[in-house]
Amino acid sequence: MIKLSVICAAVVLLMTSAAYVNHHHFNKRKAMDSNSGQGFAVLELFTSEGCSSCPPADELLERIQKDAGNKPVYVLAYHVDYWNRLGWKDVFSNPDFSKRQYWYNSKFTSQVYTPQLILNGKTEFVGSDEEQIRNTLTAALNGKPITTLSLQGHQVGKNLNITYLSEGQPVQGKLIVAMVQKHAVSIIKAGENKGRTLTHAQIVKQFSTFSLSPERKGSETVVLPAGFDTQKWELIGFIQNPDTGEILAAAKTSVPSPSASL
Repeated sequence: MIKLSVICAAVVLLMTSAAYVNHHHFNKRKAMDSNSGQGFAVLELFTSEGCSSCPPADELLERIQKDAGNKPVYVLAYHVDYWNRLGWKDVFSNPDFSKRQYWYNSKFTSQVYTPQLILNGKTEFVGSDEEQIRNTLTAALNGKPITTLSLQGHQVGKNLNITYLSEGQPVQGKLIVAMVQKHAVSIIKAGENKGRTLTHAQIVKQFSTFSLSPERKGSETVVLPAGFDTQKWELIGFIQNPDTGEILAAAKTSVPSPSASL
């Protein structure tokens, strides 16, 4: 009788836990699906393969992107280089990404750390804090931006020609364009994540900053990063106020193969 009661209690507990997990996941999806505004969300994650706290944040950002579907959610993962001296060199790391994080640090009161996530250039979180990130993401999607941005990219040899157009209220800002590799897998052989296989999404490989033209439209040219693949990469751009850090508009586009654009 006692054993049966224990078994029944265990079954009830498992069913209750499963129901809670399903309900929690449903609520997260429902919150993202319920946005009625015209807002957008740029999520910039500062991460590293050498940081044992970073994989949960990387996984969260990948889930958020999948949940977002076609909504204007733009995910950027910057792999910083200051972890490289601690046992494992992250092949995706770049000192420019560390500099960007330190630049953001001048706008916030928190210390520089990983995983750090910054949403629309004005709110920062621990990168694995799912509840806070999703709540702020929903609020951003329910907003109404004062300007918009559209992008196009065309490959010409080893270069990429970028055309842009900003419409709506004139704004003061810089155009930042990131070349993003959508997916990668790494086997970590040293450091805090030694022995793990890590999956990465939305890896920033290169970013460039341009001044907006007075007409708020124009074109720029950048050299393509090594390994660029039209099928596996995309272009994400945004307009950012250099004084406050706030991101005012964002867009993304795929890059057609040279043969497709003939």
